[in-house]
Amino acid sequence: MEDPTAPGAGNPPANGYGNGNGGGKGKPAAPKGRETFRSQRRESEGSVDCPTLEFEYGDTDGHAAELSELYSYTENPEFTTNRRCFEEDFKTQVQGKEWLELEEDAQKAYVMGLLDRLEVVSRERRLKVARAVLYLAQGTFGECDSEVDVLHWSRYNCFLLYQMGTFSAFLELLHMEIDNSQACSSALRKPAISIADSTELRVLLSVMYLMVENIRLERETDSYGWRTARKTFRTELSFSMHNEEPFALLLFSMVTKFCSGLAPHFPIKKVLLLLWKVVMFTLGGFEQLQALKVQKREELGLPPLAEDSIQVVKSMRAASPPSYTLDLGESQLAPPPSKLRGRRGSRRQLLTKQDSLDIYNERDLFKTEEPATEEEEESAGDGERTLDGELDLLEQDPLVPPPPSQAPLSAERVAFPKGLPWTPKVRQKDIEHFLEMSRNKFIGFTLGQDTDTLVGLPRPIHESVKTLKQVTRVGSQSSGIGSHQGILAKEHKYISIADVQIKNEEELEKCPMSLGEEVVPETPCEILYQGMLYSLPQYMIALLKILLAAAPTSKAKTDSINILADVLPEEMPVTVLQSMKLGIDVNRHKEIIVKSISALLLLLLKHFKLNHIYQFEYVSQHLVFANCIPLILKFFNQNILSYITAKNSISVLDYPCCTIQDLPELTTESLEAGDNNQFCWRNLFSCINLLRLLNKLTKWKHSRTMMLVVFKSAPILKRALKVKQAMLQLYVLKLLKIQTKYLGRQWRKSNMKTMSAIYQKVRHRMNDDWAYGNDIDARPWDFQAEECTLRANIEAFNSRRFQG
Repeated sequence: MEDPTAPGAGNPPANGYGNGNGGGKGKPAAPKGRETFRSQRRESEGSVDCPTLEFEYGDTDGHAAELSELYSYTENPEFTTNRRCFEEDFKTQVQGKEWLELEEDAQKAYVMGLLDRLEVVSRERRLKVARAVLYLAQGTFGECDSEVDVLHWSRYNCFLLYQMGTFSAFLELLHMEIDNSQACSSALRKPAISIADSTELRVLLSVMYLMVENIRLERETDSYGWRTARKTFRTELSFSMHNEEPFALLLFSMVTKFCSGLAPHFPIKKVLLLLWKVVMFTLGGFEQLQALKVQKREELGLPPLAEDSIQVVKSMRAASPPSYTLDLGESQLAPPPSKLRGRRGSRRQLLTKQDSLDIYNERDLFKTEEPATEEEEESAGDGERTLDGELDLLEQDPLVPPPPSQAPLSAERVAFPKGLPWTPKVRQKDIEHFLEMSRNKFIGFTLGQDTDTLVGLPRPIHESVKTLKQVTRVGSQSSGIGSHQGILAKEHKYISIADVQIKNEEELEKCPMSLGEEVVPETPCEILYQGMLYSLPQYMIALLKILLAAAPTSKAKTDSINILADVLPEEMPVTVLQSMKLGIDVNRHKEIIVKSISALLLLLLKHFKLNHIYQFEYVSQHLVFANCIPLILKFFNQNILSYITAKNSISVLDYPCCTIQDLPELTTESLEAGDNNQFCWRNLFSCINLLRLLNKLTKWKHSRTMMLVVFKSAPILKRALKVKQAMLQLYVLKLLKIQTKYLGRQWRKSNMKTMSAIYQKVRHRMNDDWAYGNDIDARPWDFQAEECTLRANIEAFNSRRFQG
């Protein structure tokens, strides 16, 4: 595999610290780097006390917001161009009427005429007709009075366009533009690519995106015809129609062609947005995923799920970050760390802090956290240099390595939980490990995977095994012998779908002849994986390259890919105001790219995991080989609160607002004001997706957990806890939990509030000693073998299912 560490350019961080060469502690640049790191940490933690963010996680943002992010502000003049092209064509076909005044049959007849006029030789005439179609998909805003009307008619027109075969016609045109070698060679010869180089592609992709996004959206008021059209459209996008590959694979090929440098003019933001929405439409969003999971567990005869994780998280409350005054006071008044360690008072203070481990006082979880020691700051600075060095290795080999709602708490009163938010779980493997240790200690030999024979073991071991396996009954119990009413059964032992799939795979490997050929359902997910299989490493590398180029902690380099081809105007700005507007547009453009890639990767991983665990592991392993873990850590090594509250938007220029009112004259004040929102939805959504992605890659993988430790991720992740949002905090705490046993006793002692938060918010594994260092799986010499064994299993699965 060539260039697997290729997330783009190993760019140095925008914040200025870290020299990009992974320099060690004794080098001249190190003290300056540490000083800059400390100043950034003070800025990050001591700026403003973050209020609770009223954020609801879901598949997407609001419908209008998702449509507005398709367009850059540089494209706004093209709305008028589209309208003019439509009106010129419409007047030649229909006399004395407007589009909204036509009957449905007349509208269909006009659309059929438009599609006929698309099949002309002249490229210029074809573009004008395509713009007229785009104007229809945008909602014929020239005839509307409000934003609601524009969105309504956009949706209506998109269903009409689909029913007349517009998507198929535009798909043929897209194939032509992708294969247009003249446009590619022209773009390659230009010293600077602008928005003008991708005009045809942008029009085609915009029409297709508007159709996918509008038809994908389900409403209770949709007619039977619209529901049928949605179902047919989903089938067409999911399966190979007319001997063609699924549409998502065509978009993946566009991404790899763009990253290879053969087509630098591709409007990559539009391609990624369309790819994400097509995958979501064909495979399903998070709600459909949960329903599929429930259905699959039922088919396999497994117990139903105890809870829906996203619903549990929605009921959780965020923990308060440290206040500005407290941090300032501690940083000014606290003695040097070396003196603090030698004082008994500080030890007594640490012991006092441990008393709060079981107290459910969510308001002050991190408020009295000790300030970071000098050693911790140094380790975070070293971690940054390590990350930069890891992402700079471009030519080297790949890396293989809910509780019930409660009343507000008063200041004088401590509230205790009625229960932990998650049902505790135990894996079969955990029970086997527990019995293996017990038998070695008391008997002197083991019985392999036998978890039923307890002969020779003491009574407490019997009770422990019973507890690990038992079903806990929770609920009301009426008086009377054997009378139980309204009792909810919760089983500690959890058997996942992946466990069943791995066991089936082992049996198929052992007895291929006797078990016969496996019957694999032709689901959209299975077809997508089969199509992606042979080019999957290139797809993952390409996505990570673009993600690195769009990360706010990266600076442009000569060898990095240019992701701004579809946002830069032909003529660069000459005034300060124009420069400010373009700066906002570029930052917004990068944020949307990060949002689409993070959501796309998370959806793919979750669907592949449900479809088959080894499909998930194959994608995960290639992401790890392409340095996805240090890339995500590099992304979070910034002032994450500033990123989440960034105001890179100009509301008067957003679609559909910009189409129905005259644009006011922009001033410096109006540009700086941004919107009135408390936070940027897409940036918080992206951060949560990247944290979930990191959790997916590292869960139950000790070699990858050690990567988190090696890259000094703990201080980076701890800073993200300053964002007062429950879901983000949960996934940060999960990542901290899996590495606490490797961080040492001193780190745990000085981070008791974080340990307490992990205890309160993260799911408990019955015999998981996460807070200590006694895990039987934590053997450093097994790390490389773990990845190699996994890779062998994946290759055996792919070979048996897709090559046999």
